[in-house]
Amino acid sequence: MLLPLKSRNICYDIIGPESGPVVMFSHSLAADYGMWAEQVPALANAGYRALRMDLRGHGGSGALPAPYTIDQLADDVISVLDRLGVARCHFVGLSIGGMIGQSLGLRHANRVQSLMLCDTQTQSPADAATRWGARIEAVAKAQSLEPIADETIGRWLTADYKKNHPGRWQQIRDTIAGCTPVGYTGCAQAIANFNFTSRLGTVTTPTLVVCGTEDPSASPVESRRIAGLFPHGSYDEFPGARHLPNVEQPDAFNRVLLQWIGAHK
Repeated sequence: MLLPLKSRNICYDIIGPESGPVVMFSHSLAADYGMWAEQVPALANAGYRALRMDLRGHGGSGALPAPYTIDQLADDVISVLDRLGVARCHFVGLSIGGMIGQSLGLRHANRVQSLMLCDTQTQSPADAATRWGARIEAVAKAQSLEPIADETIGRWLTADYKKNHPGRWQQIRDTIAGCTPVGYTGCAQAIANFNFTSRLGTVTTPTLVVCGTEDPSASPVESRRIAGLFPHGSYDEFPGARHLPNVEQPDAFNRVLLQWIGAHK
């Protein structure tokens, strides 16, 4: 489905019983809302409505000229909630999606009933210019994400997952390669220019921070530290998973998710 805005569309879908509580999902950079396919059946069967949306320039959502900010991306979430008449939701965000969740907790606390922040950070990494600059340069030169698709999915999923789930692995790789260069660049620049760390002590929303223990960019030590920044923060982990534990270990992830949102009705 498309939400038409003045200069672009936002692509989203919502699945589950109309009377159910809404759980909103926000995906990683260079992914799309299909990243959460493993979560939708479990939520719908438990009586929830799964609301997924694509970031600017990702999946079916239109792009705006780069750069973007994390707060602007969070405001896109609010636009979708407003159009659907959703007063409050449980929010689940991974990587940049987790950063968007932090912005919601800081700026729109009345709209989020709980936060689940997955494999994320609270501020730009120290090597942001080097890390993102080289990737943006490669994407700009090729006018495609194809040159960085293999490296990206290698950080996201283990070799064992690729071996055991080649079809799903290929779907995710194709999604990375198909992301628009402007959408990727704008969101990468947002990641490279934010810092919420010192403000998270003011977030009153219950917050669960989780990670895959083999994620090269969100270690258990760092994720546990992040959980401690929130007054009502908790921590959990998925042993052996990389950046997408919801894909690699869907049963375990769904158990944690359902227990979390069930405890914060």
